[in-house]
Amino acid sequence: MSENLFIKMRPLNIDEMVGQNHLVGQDGVIRKLLNKKSFPHSIFYGPPGTGKTTLAKIISKKLSLPYYELDATSLKVDEVRKIFNKHKDSLLKPLIFIDEIHRLTKTQQEVLLLPMENREFLLIGATTQNPYFSLSSGVRSRLMIFEFKHLIKDDFLKLLTAVSKMVDFKIDDEAKDFLISSSGGDARAMLNLLNSALLISSDINLKLLKSFRSRPINEGSSSKDNHYQLTSALIKSIRGSDVNASLYWLARLIEGAEPVEFIARRLVILSSEDIGNANPNALTLANSTMQAVKEIGYPEARILLAQLAIYLASSPKSNSSYKAINMALEYVEKNPNMTVPVHLSDPPHKSYLYPHDFGGFAQQKYWYGDEKLYESSKIGFEETLDRWLEKIKGKN
Repeated sequence: MSENLFIKMRPLNIDEMVGQNHLVGQDGVIRKLLNKKSFPHSIFYGPPGTGKTTLAKIISKKLSLPYYELDATSLKVDEVRKIFNKHKDSLLKPLIFIDEIHRLTKTQQEVLLLPMENREFLLIGATTQNPYFSLSSGVRSRLMIFEFKHLIKDDFLKLLTAVSKMVDFKIDDEAKDFLISSSGGDARAMLNLLNSALLISSDINLKLLKSFRSRPINEGSSSKDNHYQLTSALIKSIRGSDVNASLYWLARLIEGAEPVEFIARRLVILSSEDIGNANPNALTLANSTMQAVKEIGYPEARILLAQLAIYLASSPKSNSSYKAINMALEYVEKNPNMTVPVHLSDPPHKSYLYPHDFGGFAQQKYWYGDEKLYESSKIGFEETLDRWLEKIKGKN
C-alpha cells in the first residue's frame, strides 16, 4: 500500500465524516452553520483522531476559503502577518487552522485579537487541552468552542466498512474487536494499526495486530461511556471516603492513559465542591498537584495523583459552599437587583464604619436582603469557622 490509510480515508465533505454526530449530523450545529454559508472563529477541543483537522479542511472547502494549516509549536508571528497581507484586498478571507493552539504564547495570542475582531481571517484552532484553562480570555471571548468526542464502536464499524470498499482484506471477529477497543476512540490510531498489519498480510488476525500493539492505547476511554463512567466512579468513591475504591478507579484511568491534566482538574473541582471549608487545605493540595503533574507527566505523576486521592478521600466532607453559591445565584436570578448601600460605595462614604477601628467588627448593613444563603455543615474546619464568626461578632 503506497498511501497511508488515514490519509486515504480522510473525508472530503461533511456527509463522509464518521463520528461527532452532535456537530455534523443532520441536526448538528456545524452542519447548520455551513448550510448558512457562515462560520465563526472556533476552537475544536477534544481527543486526538476525532476529526478536528479534517473538519477544518471540509469547512474551508465548503466556504471556498484559502486554507492555511499552522502548528502552534513552530508558529512565527511574521508568518501569520504575511498571510494577512496576502489576502488584505481579497473578499474571501483565509481560514487559518492552528493545531495545538494551546501552545501559543500570550504574545502570539494577542497578535490575533485585532485581526479576529476585524474578520481579516477565520480562525479555527485545535486542542486536546481545555481551552478555558489554556487560552486567554481575550481569545476565548471572540470564538465558539466545539467539543469533539471519542469515536464509539458504531463509528469504527462504519469506518471499517468504508475501508473494505477500498482495500481487499479479511479480519476475524476477535481481531476486529481488538482493533476497535484498543484504539481508544481514535480513528487515526485504528487506521494506522490496520495499515501496519496490511503491510504484512491481507488476512488480519489478533496475533498480527498484537505484534504491533500489545495493549490498548487508551482503554480508559475506549468505549462510548467508559471515560465518563470511570471518572464518575472515582469522584463518587472519594466523596464516599472509600480510599481503596478511589485508588482502584484512579488506577483504571491511569492505565487507560487518561490525560493527567484532566484527572487533576476533576480532583481540584471535587476538593472545593465536596470538601470545601471542612478541610480548606484540600483545595490547596489539589491545586498544587494540578500544577505539578503538568510539568511531570506520566509515569511519575501517578504518585502525586495517588497521594491527592488518598488525602481527599480521607478528608471530612461538606458541600456547604457549593450549595451556598447555587442558592445565591438562584436568589439573584429571582429577585430585582439591589443597590449598593451608600456607606459601602467607592470611595468610602463617611457613614462607613471601618471594622479595624472597632476591634475587628462593626455592626452595619452590608446588603438589603435577609435571606440566609449559607448554612454551615458544622463538619471539620467549618465548625472552627463558625466559632470564629461567633467570636468576631461578640456572641461569646
